[in-house]
Order: sequence, then structure tokens, then C-alpha cells
Amino acid sequence: MIIKKAMVYNITTIFVSRPVLKALLMMMMITVVGLSFASCSKEKAEPERLVNVRVWSAETRRVQPYLETTGTLKPDEEVLVTTEVDGIVRKIYVDEGTNVSAGTLLAEINDTDYVLDVRRSEAALRQAEAQQVNARRSFKRLHALYQEELITKQQFDDISTKVALAEADLEKARATLSISREKLSRTKIYSPIVASIKEKKVSVGDFVRNGTSLFQIIRTNPLKLRFNISEKDVAGLKKGQDVAFTVDAFSKQKFHGKVSLLYPSVEEKTRTLQAEAIVPNEGQILKPGYFARVQIFTQEARDSVVVPVTALLYDGSIVRVFVIDGNQAKERIIKTGNKYGEHVEVMDGLKEGDQVVVIGQNNLSEGVKVHVAR
Repeated sequence: MIIKKAMVYNITTIFVSRPVLKALLMMMMITVVGLSFASCSKEKAEPERLVNVRVWSAETRRVQPYLETTGTLKPDEEVLVTTEVDGIVRKIYVDEGTNVSAGTLLAEINDTDYVLDVRRSEAALRQAEAQQVNARRSFKRLHALYQEELITKQQFDDISTKVALAEADLEKARATLSISREKLSRTKIYSPIVASIKEKKVSVGDFVRNGTSLFQIIRTNPLKLRFNISEKDVAGLKKGQDVAFTVDAFSKQKFHGKVSLLYPSVEEKTRTLQAEAIVPNEGQILKPGYFARVQIFTQEARDSVVVPVTALLYDGSIVRVFVIDGNQAKERIIKTGNKYGEHVEVMDGLKEGDQVVVIGQNNLSEGVKVHVAR
């Protein structure tokens, strides 16, 4: 009897649970449909998201292709002035930094000994002249006697030899006097070029010997700009090309020159070619030793479309930019040329007036709608 009641209870429970289960399932389905509808309604209600960007209008500018490098300013000429005679330095007329012309007196060596040597040579010359005159007179007399056969040929030959020796002694005396005068003149040291005194190497009272360095002088107008060019750029470098450069001392001023010298060989260790440009320096504001940032113009100026460097996106060897068409971003693959400061030349892919994205392009893809910030 007890078993029957339990069975009746279980069966009743099962029959009672099925309607409840159906109701629960119906409620769950209604809930899911309701949520989906609410979600769709919410999505439709939300506005479409726009990417904020900033653009720059591509423009045409006058540009001139160039190579960039660094260099150093050097004197046009650098001369070591030396003494050509021995002696004590008596006077010095210049100091470091003095500007001198060709022929300016720089210093004097004590000339006492050289003055006396000139006097001795002059006396020796007068003696040689007197001996030569006497020998010629003797030759004239003996020549007449020899023609009358009053003297032997040996006597005539002796007087002829005496004349020849007298004339040789006269030439020797003249040469000695010239040397003495030349040595005397070299006791005064003159500047060989228009220059500035870079270094004074002696003081008054110093004893100097022939060949001793007295001054180092440099010519600073014009100057030489010495620089190196990479081996791969050598083909674009030629004599006569324009050069522009800046120096730290006058960072806002640009100086100009022309390529004047290409060295005959490439440096093996650095794979660079050394070159020089002549730079006018009439105002003397440029100084040898200045570090220079150099541009060598390799072609004639031309009109080209340019955009900011910040607009470029790189994908390997491919260069891309985004332009705005209406309110959508459009991708453009471009070909770039030379860089000019913060801008780059665009050889193909853009035209003047294209609205190029310069900020926010990393968040863009083809067709994305944008909001252009003003």
C-alpha cells in the first residue's frame, strides 16, 4: 500500500512538472527576443563613429635637388714664413690676428754682419776692377810688341792668361757682392701674400738659423670648404656646382660657394670622396675651422608637389598616404623624391590641392569616414 502511494506521488509530480517546464521555456524565449530587439534598437540609435584627422593641402613649390653632408672651413692658403739667414731677431712688427698685405714687413734680423759683408764685397769688387784694367793695359802694350816680334809667344800667352784671370776675378767679385746684398736684404722678412697672422713663433732677441719658422700666416678670403661625399653619390657631383651651407656661429644665415676640386680617388676606409668648394669671405665673418652643414645642388631648380614628411606611411619599399575625398579616407601609393627640410617631393601619386592626412593616418583604412579637425 505504501509502494502504491509513492508511485502515485511520483507520477503526479512528473505530470505537474511538464507544464511548468513549458512555461519556463516560453519565458526564456520571450526574454531573449526582447533583449535582441532592444539591442538592435540601441545599435540603430547610436550614431556612426568618425575618425578625427588633420589634413594638409599638397602644394607646388620651387625645389632644387641636393646632396647633404658636413664639412670644415679651411684657409685658402697657409704659409709658413721662415728666415733665410742666421741672426738675432731685432724687431717684430705684427702679432697674432694682424691682417697683412703682400710685401708687409713682418720682422727684422740684426743686419750688422751682413752690412759689413756687403762693404767687404764692394771693396773686393773695386780691387778686381782695378786688376782687370791693369791687365788689359798690359795686354794692349804686349800685343803691339808681339806683332813686331819683340816678345816671345810665351810672354804674350802669359799676359793673355792674366787678362782672362782678371776678368774671371771681376765676375767672381760681382757675384760675391750680389750674394752679400741678397743676404742683407733677407734680414727683413716680408709677407708673401695677403693674409692674417695665425701664429707668431719667435720673439725679439731670439737667435734664429736659416730655415727657422717665424710666422704661420693664412689667407681667409676666399676660404675652402672641405667635405666628403658618399661613394654612391659621387656620380652627381661636378665642378662648378652651387654649394650652400650654414655654421653654428651664424645659424640663421646661409652662405654660398662653388665646387672647385674633386680629389682623384675614393678613401678606401670610409668609401667617401673628398671635395672642396671656394667660398667668398670678404666680410671676414667666416673663420677657418668652422663646422659646416652642407648642401650641394646637383640639378637645376624645378616645380614639384611637396607634402610634410609626417604624412608618409611606410610598408617596406612602398610609401603610402591617405587623402580625404568628401568625408572618406582614400589610400594613395606615391613615389617620393628628395627631402627638403620637413617636406618631401612627390614625383607621382598626388596633385596640387589634394587634402593629405598628416595627423591620425595610422587609424585609417580605405573608405573610413573621417572628421577633419580645423
